[in-house]
Amino acid sequence: MHLVDGMPPARGEGVRLRKPSRVAMLSMHTSPLEQPGTGDAGGMNVYIIELARQLAALGTEVEVFTRAVSSRLPPTAEIVPGVTVRHVPAGPYEDIGRAELPAWLCAFTADVLRTEAGYEAGWFDVVHSHYWLSGQVGRSVARRWGVPLVHTSHTLAKVKNASLADGDRPEPELRLRGEQAVIDSASRLIASTQTERRHLTDLYGAAPSRVDVVAPGVDLDVFRPDGPRPPGGDDRGASDRGPDSGARAARVRLGFDPDTQILLFVGRIQPLKAPDVLLAAAADLIHRDPRRRGRLAVVVVGGPSGSGLERPDSLVKLAAELGIADIVHFQPPVPQEQLADWYRAATAVVVPSHSESFGLVAVEAQACGTPVVAAAVGGLCTAVEHGTSGVLVHGWNPADYADALERILTEERWRRHLSAGARARAAGFGWSATARGVLASYQAAATAVPRALAG
Repeated sequence: MHLVDGMPPARGEGVRLRKPSRVAMLSMHTSPLEQPGTGDAGGMNVYIIELARQLAALGTEVEVFTRAVSSRLPPTAEIVPGVTVRHVPAGPYEDIGRAELPAWLCAFTADVLRTEAGYEAGWFDVVHSHYWLSGQVGRSVARRWGVPLVHTSHTLAKVKNASLADGDRPEPELRLRGEQAVIDSASRLIASTQTERRHLTDLYGAAPSRVDVVAPGVDLDVFRPDGPRPPGGDDRGASDRGPDSGARAARVRLGFDPDTQILLFVGRIQPLKAPDVLLAAAADLIHRDPRRRGRLAVVVVGGPSGSGLERPDSLVKLAAELGIADIVHFQPPVPQEQLADWYRAATAVVVPSHSESFGLVAVEAQACGTPVVAAAVGGLCTAVEHGTSGVLVHGWNPADYADALERILTEERWRRHLSAGARARAAGFGWSATARGVLASYQAAATAVPRALAG
């Protein structure tokens, strides 16, 4: 622990940290090692692992505590020097639904406390919880250790319930109460956008002075129009290959004709993410111009999640009902390097979610130079600059998405304008900046007695 006056504090005192030495990061319901795009794994998984890596690079060690879903998992796994993932035995060794996880909060908390008890006093300087379930654990361990609790919600129940998709279930009262308790007791809250900050203050009564806005990042070395950065970071010649060279080459690598126009959806297949809107919009586009069928492809990269698990074949059936099964391609979730190729290959990426705290897919796509057509909700209004890096659509009428996509597909000048704007927009989001912002939030949390101790 780095101290202002160089003297170690009595345990439990509020102290001002120059920079925390060690952070206990809590991610109970999903492991940062899981492949994003299916089950409960998504943008939060990417956020946690990338943030942890950057914090370690800045000299702050991170231990991530997550629930073990298999007895074959090692108790600990070092990701990079300074980042360790701990698999906590709490509940059955299998994936279980989020509705069942509250029953295992006490077991998870007890194991986290046992781990810390094996260290010297004051081992962790900060607890950083992700999602409300981990926040419940964070309240207990931060109070016991006498350290600040910093919390990132990632999604908010009241926001989700206000914009439910057809066929989706509202978040239960248990989550609403638990989420409120975490927000009330955390020393600091980290919001991804100003919109999320307003949600925290207006819907949950969080004091504005306790909410820090820190945008998530994107790996700009992986998500690039012309492929991963060459060894040594030498980009000479990259700008000479033409704006479409990366897209055409990526299509060939993925098994498509280089002239194919690809509309891409990336994410978990569930009503909240609304991939059905893209399929209906594609059917509309073909209805407007039947000749388009021969050169258009719709690609869905992801797997069923949440309430989507109840109807895992719903999109396959919808494609058949719409008469476009021949042009719709379903791909399982893929690692980031392969995902970047899908973004490069796409003519446009569609993000029609009913709610998004940020919209990492939109930023990743833009970093690859691909325009985004997204719902004008939540963090997507920050991630996408309307008319510059993509198009924001109000509502979920497939015809409105078809209008936006048709212009991108048919007007080359407009598409290139958006592509250039997409790259510029994404350049402002980097994980190193995210880590520095989070460190500043940790510092602010440590300047006063933690609220968990006061309450």
